[in-house]
Amino acid sequence: MKEGILLCGHGSRRPAAVTSFKRLVSILKERYEKDYEVDYGFLEFNHPTYEAAVERMYLNGIRKIYALPVILFAGSHAKNDIPFELNTLQTYHDDLTISMAKHIGVSSFLLDLAVKRIEETEAKLPSIERKETCLVVVGRGTTDPDANSDVAKLTNMLWEGLGFGFATVGYSGTAYPNIKESLAMVNKLGFKRTIVIPFFFFTGVLLERIYDAVKSMDESSTSEYVFTDPFGTDELILKAFDERLEEAKNGIANMNCQMCKYRKQVVGFEEYLGQEQIGHHLNVKGILFEEDEKPGEKKSGIGNTIKKILGI
Repeated sequence: MKEGILLCGHGSRRPAAVTSFKRLVSILKERYEKDYEVDYGFLEFNHPTYEAAVERMYLNGIRKIYALPVILFAGSHAKNDIPFELNTLQTYHDDLTISMAKHIGVSSFLLDLAVKRIEETEAKLPSIERKETCLVVVGRGTTDPDANSDVAKLTNMLWEGLGFGFATVGYSGTAYPNIKESLAMVNKLGFKRTIVIPFFFFTGVLLERIYDAVKSMDESSTSEYVFTDPFGTDELILKAFDERLEEAKNGIANMNCQMCKYRKQVVGFEEYLGQEQIGHHLNVKGILFEEDEKPGEKKSGIGNTIKKILGI
């Protein structure tokens, strides 16, 4: 029996971000469609929701689904929201199994792609020594120190591997320092150039915020501030998804539970220990609807009624 792959997106208020995500979906669908039925869903804002996508696959005869989070780091989305959604959906059908893959996280493919984006940016600029350049890696930022530490780890590997004069982190929100605070601190160091690399798949509200902050600092500073492109749909990202899919299939998609604030007492986050796993996006799930993609439906039949209710 053919198995399914559910690509778990986050969702965005920016149409360009949704379009970019769907471009990745089409590429991965072509990559995997020989062996799997590939569908996608969003955690918030956009349609289809995970529920609609899973029900669509179920009605097509899929009974085993591998859920691939299109998420870089394991904050609350990967640890709480997506598992909560998938565990709930799994209870709707006794013969349905959903296995969740690990987020991308610290991956050799992600590291190689970061190097590629940095070198692409440097190639467009006048040559200066890397010792005179500062690198700022920008993550999304979460309330989970385990996820934030992955950003810091990759930053250190890029710093040591590429020989920058200094490297540090910044976040688009939630965690400290945010991108403006990080750039303000870096500006005091006096480097000739600062390269900012956002660890993001696509454009969107948060990426626009990062780029605006870099442009503003470049205009107000005597030093040069530039940014790289996001990761997009590069082949290295696709290989990272291949790796996570194989782990899920072989039952080795392990999270880092040793430093998880929900399972271990982590200094400064003691109140999270043993907290119930529950999603917090229910109030914004599917609130935006792409009417141009709503397929035509017949007005009768139980199956079509289900599809109409679910918006599929």
